[in-house]
Amino acid sequence: MSQTSPLSPASDRVKAGAAFVLGLAAILGALAFQFIGGLYPCELCLTQRWPYYIGLPLLALALIVWRKLPTPFRVGLMGVVAGLFAWGAWVGGYHAGVEWGWWPGPQSCTGVGDDAVSLDMLSDMSDVRIVPCDAIQWEMAGISLAGFNALISAAIVVLLVLAIIGQLRRKA
Repeated sequence: MSQTSPLSPASDRVKAGAAFVLGLAAILGALAFQFIGGLYPCELCLTQRWPYYIGLPLLALALIVWRKLPTPFRVGLMGVVAGLFAWGAWVGGYHAGVEWGWWPGPQSCTGVGDDAVSLDMLSDMSDVRIVPCDAIQWEMAGISLAGFNALISAAIVVLLVLAIIGQLRRKA
């Protein structure tokens, strides 16, 4: 059995693959909490899912055609995905702060808006679930789902940045 050195090209693909697996597990977990556990997402939760929906297919493409992609294109693709997940980490951190009351959240989902609700508007909402962004639906060890998303997204960014650095060092 051969071992890959932390500086080998294969280790960069392993890091990118680990980022993909971590991201896939996170989004599947979020969907399981929603569809099996009954925890419906708020507006900020749905926003946090965009890096997964866009970034994971891009990362899968990079992993599938890893050896056929020129290094600059591969690095660029991983950079885009890392950027998406960096934004996702920020949104997750922001959302966790809203949940813990550290700062105000968006008026559209924290109940601080000034718009009056009419009875006509309520009659059309029989199937709508309104989930406030400042309510913690689930937490473990004092970390909410938004907090876990921030940590997982940051870990994905670190793995991808390490893979990018490894690719650039070999190219230089």
